[in-house]
Amino acid sequence: MTNRIDERFALMKAEGRIGFMPFLTVGFPDLETSVRLVKAMVDAGADGIELGIPFSDPLADGPTIQRSSYAALQAGTTPEHVLEAVRRLRADGVAVPLILMGYLNTFLACGEDRFISDAAAAGADGLIIVDLPPEESDETRATCTATGLHLIFLASPTSDEQRLDEIVSRASGFVYCVGQVGVTGARAELSQELPDFIRRLRAKTNLPLAVGFGISKREHVVALEGLADAAIVGAAVVETVENAPPEEREQRIRDYVEVLTGRTEPGT
Repeated sequence: MTNRIDERFALMKAEGRIGFMPFLTVGFPDLETSVRLVKAMVDAGADGIELGIPFSDPLADGPTIQRSSYAALQAGTTPEHVLEAVRRLRADGVAVPLILMGYLNTFLACGEDRFISDAAAAGADGLIIVDLPPEESDETRATCTATGLHLIFLASPTSDEQRLDEIVSRASGFVYCVGQVGVTGARAELSQELPDFIRRLRAKTNLPLAVGFGISKREHVVALEGLADAAIVGAAVVETVENAPPEEREQRIRDYVEVLTGRTEPGT
């Protein structure tokens, strides 16, 4: 059975366009709202969704996503709630790739093999375990392969050639390219080092390349056209939700995603 991630990247390539994959922490601002927000982003043209598993120490994330994770935990969100959200989204007809993004301690605390199997059964398509070193991932990769999930790794501009070789030799689905040195968070401009970094990776793998960290504007996505295969936006999505009155959250996030995907112009 073909993974939805593979199908979506093949579709985007056939259509000659860059993909858009937003991130949202499950349980932020609460569980019911986060499920509705995911549906709104899909309706607005998202090609896939990264679903954040709330964690107490999200070291790769900046203050915005840290706040969303804290709020979700305070609201009582658990890893099982994340899987339930995936099941509900699939039952409600959401067909785009759903990728769970979290930290290794969560998987270990839940029982790694069981949680991965349950994620696949719920309808997830891939995992991003931010702090899982590629060199220590063989058992996790074996479980993912057995259950049909892609295990997606992050690659950084500061990685040397040997490190990048280690990453791409184990990656599947796509490579998550860290677009900025540092933690997640919206930035005014993309890194000037990014094009060279993408070229280095292109020379090493045929997997699609998705760029995250620091993307927040339509012009950022446009700048990645012809360079990367997808753009990932997280902190700016969370900020949009944070800044919206509760009754306007879904419409605000729909409007924002439609701008980033190019469906509408800013301010319309």
